[in-house]
Amino acid sequence: MEKFIFWSRWIQAPLYLGLIVAQGVYVYHFFHELLHLVLHVGSLTEVDVMLIVLGLIDVVMIANLLIMVIIGGYETFVSRLNLENHPDQPEWLSHVNAGVLKIKLSTAIISISSIHLLKTFINAGNLPEHTIQWQVIIHLVFIISAMAMAYTDRLMNQSVHLAKGNH
Repeated sequence: MEKFIFWSRWIQAPLYLGLIVAQGVYVYHFFHELLHLVLHVGSLTEVDVMLIVLGLIDVVMIANLLIMVIIGGYETFVSRLNLENHPDQPEWLSHVNAGVLKIKLSTAIISISSIHLLKTFINAGNLPEHTIQWQVIIHLVFIISAMAMAYTDRLMNQSVHLAKGNH
């Protein structure tokens, strides 16, 4: 029974493969938007260019989030990647665990939310006031949630270090 339960972690592997496909969709979306920017550069206003560029940054940040989930999640919950001697091994992968992954994901989500909020502020004249208020509230909730997760993780790490010190 224990071996079957341990083996069941491999059920997650197709989920990570699906996220790789989703990242391919974001690559397509990025180049589609970049092509739109380049082909219409003469007819776009400065605000239009800024909004498109922020959209491109948003796509890149979401792609980074996907990489963290794919690599970090697979490494943490499915199997080791055995990249110790690989020259391109991400620096953060050597010390990733579920707590670190949650904090990194929270930070990425806050960054993505910041980009959306900046786009909203740039385009504020065309949006209803309640839309802007809700986006600010949601952004603040993301920040408070990340701070709570970081604080909880810190408390858990302190209690683990204390427990190890007492034995």
